[in-house]
Amino acid sequence: MTQQALTTDLTFTKPFGEAENQILLPESIGFIEDLVVEFSDRRKKLLEERIHWQKKIDDGVLPNFISETISIREGDWKVQGIPDDLKDRRVEITGPVERKMVINALNSNVKVFMADFEDSLAPSWDKVISGQINLRDAVNGTISYTSEQGKRYELKSEPAVLVARVRGLHLSEKHVLYKKEPISGGLFDFALYFYLNHKNLLANGSGPYFYLPKIQSYHEAQWWSDVFSFAEEHFNLPKGTIKATVLIETLPAVFQMDEILYHLRHHIVGLNCGRWDYIFSYIKTLKNHSDRVLPDRQSVTMTQPFLSAYSRLLIKTCHKRGAFAMGGMSAFIPRKDIEQNQLVMDKVRADKELEAKNGHDGTWIAHPGLADIAMTVFNTALGERPNQLAVSREEDETITAEQLLEPCLGERTEEGMRANIRVAVQYIEAWISGNGCVPIYGLMEDAATAEISRTSIWQWIRHEKSLSDGKKVTKELFRQMLKEELDIIKQEVGEMNFNQGRFMEASNLMERITTQDELIDFLTLPGYQLLD
Repeated sequence: MTQQALTTDLTFTKPFGEAENQILLPESIGFIEDLVVEFSDRRKKLLEERIHWQKKIDDGVLPNFISETISIREGDWKVQGIPDDLKDRRVEITGPVERKMVINALNSNVKVFMADFEDSLAPSWDKVISGQINLRDAVNGTISYTSEQGKRYELKSEPAVLVARVRGLHLSEKHVLYKKEPISGGLFDFALYFYLNHKNLLANGSGPYFYLPKIQSYHEAQWWSDVFSFAEEHFNLPKGTIKATVLIETLPAVFQMDEILYHLRHHIVGLNCGRWDYIFSYIKTLKNHSDRVLPDRQSVTMTQPFLSAYSRLLIKTCHKRGAFAMGGMSAFIPRKDIEQNQLVMDKVRADKELEAKNGHDGTWIAHPGLADIAMTVFNTALGERPNQLAVSREEDETITAEQLLEPCLGERTEEGMRANIRVAVQYIEAWISGNGCVPIYGLMEDAATAEISRTSIWQWIRHEKSLSDGKKVTKELFRQMLKEELDIIKQEVGEMNFNQGRFMEASNLMERITTQDELIDFLTLPGYQLLD
């Protein structure tokens, strides 16, 4: 069957091969189409609302809690309920939906695997389609993989619970058109994963569980709640069958956590501290505010007052409503050198101990080699309890908007700026080459790191900030450093790899998005145009 044989208002721009014909059947396409027809106009309006809101911030207003929703914040209500297999989430691993990674992640010493169609996946058509097949096979228990060296990977008998992260509201799926426009990438991801797997997931004692990224307002949460309710009604499922965890990884969302929980209350089970993207959003949202410019990325840690306030407020808000408060990502990768590895493990342990002590119900890692240490920390903190919902933080002072927006102390250094350039260029090169999850200098990086790196420099240029050695950050200085750091990258990766890769394209994109006067919202938007 080819896509031309389908009767649909959707246009597929890629020919259907064997992979597409496995999952893009008339019934699944019909379901995608139903969702697109029902929800596309509202999505467009929500994206327009983001632009209007940001204009107010650009013109000098600071984000704040919303006066008209005070009844929700002060009301006595709780989220609907948490399924049994999501009640213990003390360690979650994240990674893209590639076959070998899916097996290794599900087999790790963790409770949950977040299979990612978003920040750690470069969403080429083939990767998106094969990712859906991989998750279908994982749900069915039939997934296996044999490496070129002949090593075979199979699923163990009791794998981690599977949760799928769909693409954010702003990302489109350019290979599927409706009324000649690309459809929502998140709707496409949700519709296919739900359609292919909900029956088997429920039969296995689990359910269709999702992570929702980049939400900026409770109106967007309401949109997702309506999407979920539509799907449940479509397949005659009880309301609340679909469960979601929302990443609080945008600055506007931190002021609407109660409202997001409330408007998704039938479907939501928790919020997550998406801290890397949150730092990026802080820069992007407050880009015109010269008194809110962040220092070197390396010094913006969870001990900074504005990030500590965000984490503590998230825990208090979630637990008041019977929802989980998930901790953030540790992006470290185990090292071969024993001494270096010990330093890495000490940093991971300290980070996870802080989260557990604050009352988080679980935490994120990016590498199976960190599972044991994260598990040990949370086992110690939890004892016999499956989670920390009982930690209310009621004794905390009221966290104010001023605390959440507090400027961050620290230096801006030449070394920090050069490191930003090197990491961003290497990540962008990998992303446009089709790999969204990349080990760079001992960290497993996804799009958030490159976003922080390039927006930091953009903001330093915009506000004519100086480095600690007195040099003013200008477009000229950035271009000079970019050229010099590109030479260092060439030395590090080797001339052959450099020439065979897409480093010059990555450098050109980095130069364009860092020096143009209007800040581009997401580097993945122009980057997506360079993907098949």
